Amino acid sequence: MAATTTPPASDERADDKLRAWLLHGLLQSDRKSVGHHAEPAPHEQHHWWQVMCLTGVDYFSTLGYQPGIAALAAGALSPVATLLLVALTLFGALPTYRAVAAESPNGLGSLSMLEGLLPGWRGKLLVLFLLGFVATAFVVTITLSAADATAHLLQNPFVPDFFEGWKVPITLLLIALLGVVFLGGFSEAIGLAVVLVAVYLALNVVVVVTAVAQAVAHPALVGDWRQALVTEHSGPLAMIAVSLFVMPKLALGLSGFETGVAVMPLVKGDLAQRVKGAKLLLTTAALIMSVFLIASSFATSVLIPAKEFHEGGKASGRALAYLAHTYLGDLFGTVYDLSTMAILWFAGASAMAGLLNIVPRYLPRYGMAPDWTRAVRPLVLVFTAISFAITVFFDAGVEEQGGAYATGVLALILSAAVAVTLSCWQKRHLRRTIGFGVVALILAYTAIANIIERPDGLKIAFFFVLAIIVTSLISRATRSTELRVSAIELDEEAKRLIDVPGKIRIIANEPDARDRQEYADKDHETRRNNHLPDDEPLLFLEVTIEDASEFHSELCVRGEERHGYKILTVEAATVPNTIAAVLLHIRDETDKLPHVYFHWSEGNPIAALLRYLVFGGGDVAPLTREVLRQAEPDDTRRPPVHVG
Repeated sequence: MAATTTPPASDERADDKLRAWLLHGLLQSDRKSVGHHAEPAPHEQHHWWQVMCLTGVDYFSTLGYQPGIAALAAGALSPVATLLLVALTLFGALPTYRAVAAESPNGLGSLSMLEGLLPGWRGKLLVLFLLGFVATAFVVTITLSAADATAHLLQNPFVPDFFEGWKVPITLLLIALLGVVFLGGFSEAIGLAVVLVAVYLALNVVVVVTAVAQAVAHPALVGDWRQALVTEHSGPLAMIAVSLFVMPKLALGLSGFETGVAVMPLVKGDLAQRVKGAKLLLTTAALIMSVFLIASSFATSVLIPAKEFHEGGKASGRALAYLAHTYLGDLFGTVYDLSTMAILWFAGASAMAGLLNIVPRYLPRYGMAPDWTRAVRPLVLVFTAISFAITVFFDAGVEEQGGAYATGVLALILSAAVAVTLSCWQKRHLRRTIGFGVVALILAYTAIANIIERPDGLKIAFFFVLAIIVTSLISRATRSTELRVSAIELDEEAKRLIDVPGKIRIIANEPDARDRQEYADKDHETRRNNHLPDDEPLLFLEVTIEDASEFHSELCVRGEERHGYKILTVEAATVPNTIAAVLLHIRDETDKLPHVYFHWSEGNPIAALLRYLVFGGGDVAPLTREVLRQAEPDDTRRPPVHVG
């Protein structure tokens, strides 16, 4: 007989260490109470201005390309169009997300608000749909920013031409380095973000102040710009109309708000302090960015020839870098390039942080992701792998990914505006409802116009939506026979009813009229089918479906006597899993194995399975036994199931 071999103990210890490292910080079992005011994920918390730097690496990094995009889209009208973008930011996006922060202080954002407004499966499916756009915006933030960082590096005059064909490998390396940072932890990411943002903003102050001073010092250039503005547009109304028309192309300047609320659990303090800190974070970032956008748009429009903004031009995708090299020299310009490259690379950090805060708070709670997705490090590896695939697919192109990025960003901001508008409507705040409704309409126009002009973004977003929905539903189906109960509590009457001599025998009853005849018939039928004597005490267990779309439940079992019969009642998301959980809990409370009695269900078994997956019912007897079998491998400690 061949000898069997077992892995060396050292290999097992290595596997255990790797598993412990990967699953470090695994969140506790998800509870039904996870929602608007549930406890946040247990990350280390920081001051609001430090968290602002983490979200700001995405928002502030748009200075690397936003002035050039505005110049290409609007020409001489770029400063006016940027002013309208700033107005939309300060009077639209900022108030919207300040309201979101107040109503969802644990980082679940507008998705949580919409889920609450649409309970049940409608809310769950809407969240899954919007998670597709979240994934689009956040993942493409990682890939687009890394690709843009690579472009800034390769366009620097000191970089050898040898690296010209290394665009994809360099971008993949930057994404991998970002993943390594997050494998280390959130604190390391925030510490690095503070340094990068401080250096980048300081260098931008030098560049923008110098550029504006140069523009003011050359009135002839300002005069040429004004002449072009007047020549191309007949008057102020025409300028505003054209600016509104090109607004969708400037949508990248609205990035950063969704991540600003997604990372709220990282802000130090209790709920009130967290909300205050998040509002300061959002407001400060918006004000800083608004000043930079207006000043840089004016300076680049006046000082840079229009042809340099186009593809192949020296200012293509790097308008401020062009000014830095032109007016401050190649040495300072190279330092500026390195800083821009660094912050563009790390712009993906805010997106990664948002994904790591949002995904574990939704999909595992819905039962629509494996249990390990509640840990940070496995998710970092998954998102890094997805980013690799997208980078290769788009050949690390910046322009090619711009449509998908703008689509995701605008969809999220629009969903936030709609959520806040509906919330104000429910609270009867008429003026706020009208105000946020107008913002939602403007954002809807911007999103639709962007999709019409760049439909590829919508296609990519729908790919993410489809992938999330399909994988989520498959995960929900495969995990459906888990115990799915996070806590059980018996009231005093329920404890009294299970405290009986002899065996505990329970009839699983689907409540109907709940009159004397119903209980008498079920009692008689159970005794006859299972040969139980008339004096054998029986308990009824009734499960009422509360919200079948929930995956985990916190059970409160209540006891009562009705028509002379002893009954345990409980509300839950599903019948079989709840019965199994209650039986195991009674076993642990009484140190007795309870027996449960069912009647065979009638009807098609496939239809019964679908009823179970969607409505929480189905063929209860075999499903209860399967849940018990998975939850308790030891059949000597497994409550017996009788079917008559």
